[in-house]
Amino acid sequence: MWRWLAPTVLTLALGLPSAAAGQEESDNPRPDPIASRWASQHSILVDGETVTYEAVVGSVILRNQEEQATGELFYTAYFRTNVGPSADRPLIFSYNGGPGSASFWLHMGIMGPRRVVTPNVGQQAPPPYPLVDNGYTMLDKADIVMIDPIGTGFSRPVGETEGSEFWGLDEDAASLTQFIRRFLSENNRWNSPRYLLGESYGTTRSAVLSRHLQNANIDLNGIVLVSSVLDFNTILFPEGVDLPYIVNLPSYAVTSVYHDVLPGGRPSDLSAFMNEVEMWALTDYASALLQGGAIDPSRRNQVLDQMHQYTGLDRDFLDRADLKVTAPEYEKEIMRDRGLVLGRLDARFSGPTGDPMENTPDHDPQSTAISSAYMSVFNTYVRQELGYDGDREYVPSGMARGWNWERGNSIGFGLDGIPNVAPDLAAALQRNPNLEVLLINGIYDLATPYFAASWTMDHMGLPADLRDNIERADFAAGHMMYVEESLLPQWRETLEAFIDRTSGPALVP
Repeated sequence: MWRWLAPTVLTLALGLPSAAAGQEESDNPRPDPIASRWASQHSILVDGETVTYEAVVGSVILRNQEEQATGELFYTAYFRTNVGPSADRPLIFSYNGGPGSASFWLHMGIMGPRRVVTPNVGQQAPPPYPLVDNGYTMLDKADIVMIDPIGTGFSRPVGETEGSEFWGLDEDAASLTQFIRRFLSENNRWNSPRYLLGESYGTTRSAVLSRHLQNANIDLNGIVLVSSVLDFNTILFPEGVDLPYIVNLPSYAVTSVYHDVLPGGRPSDLSAFMNEVEMWALTDYASALLQGGAIDPSRRNQVLDQMHQYTGLDRDFLDRADLKVTAPEYEKEIMRDRGLVLGRLDARFSGPTGDPMENTPDHDPQSTAISSAYMSVFNTYVRQELGYDGDREYVPSGMARGWNWERGNSIGFGLDGIPNVAPDLAAALQRNPNLEVLLINGIYDLATPYFAASWTMDHMGLPADLRDNIERADFAAGHMMYVEESLLPQWRETLEAFIDRTSGPALVP
């Protein structure tokens, strides 16, 4: 079995200009961009210790095989300065997901030395928004690099390069592999313990990137998967596929407990209740779905009754849905009688239902509540405190469109299947058996459900010894568990233990 960390409270370069690359190119050379760099000095108190650090807002120029510039990829890095040689310090490369989302969520929520303060559950007040020191950052333990992939933040394609060269499962991983390689060289960090920490699609990225890095002879110490989705079969609801309904059901149940809508009232032991629902979903419920229309009517009624008890959804609604409820349908239906819909990213959040006749929500109450605060504070911080005075506007998301989901893995008849990058992570573990994985879940996350993520870990075909390389930590939170201040100590404790255990000195024969 892979290890499960019990929750405290049960709780996503400069390269050299090309030599002649052919007469045509030399006659009409592309303008060669220059990498950017803004550096500033700061200090912060972390765990009772003063940490001085250099903050760098910079960029690396990505290049093709002919050494022509193709993109300028921006990052914000934090290097601790009041410790010994930096070459041996752990280095965490971190990013958000989307695909096509900038890294300001993780950056201003938990990873950086400064963070925005938002209400635990509820609407953020209008600006000005509070910006405070982040005493839970890992900067005392590791240097941190927040990455904005091409098409996010300040990062852009260069010249006539099309965004499609970066926007895809493998295209994205290839560009970040080049970025990491150039960053390690420019900062003399080739022998530092190395980590990837991604959220949401960032976990998909980490799985693919880990394999690309290995192909470039760059092994990792650890990968932190925050609100993970590797197998998209678990979060999409295509017609005729039973799996997503099975692995999403426990999230409906725990959310209904939070909103106190179960017909039997709140369970006395939430952890035991979750385990009970998970087992029922994998057995009785899965069996009923697999039987389809052939199920015995009395057996179907038993499943209907139990599903009603576990989720609080109306029995007639479940009957009309034929036992299958998608996550958006649950978000819309469970509190319809109160005129509310639930948040997809954090189902503890609720908001006005909108059109009462629609079957799915028209907005995400959690995203609506905090997005302005994160965007406003980051733009203020990067310009006023970190000294960025460039002329680019920071793009939070939306530019990286036309994402290429294909992997060249035809499932037959010339068709490509739904993306599943769990085999990439499995291959990385098999090729580097010292690699460790930390899976961090929010139990109220309906975008990347906790049980779907753990189910995926259990279905990567790993031998028992490699399954032990995977840890699981659950938080009583949604997709972005760091928005809840009371859970920041759990985040710090969980990540600190992981870094300490996996970044020790190499064994010398």
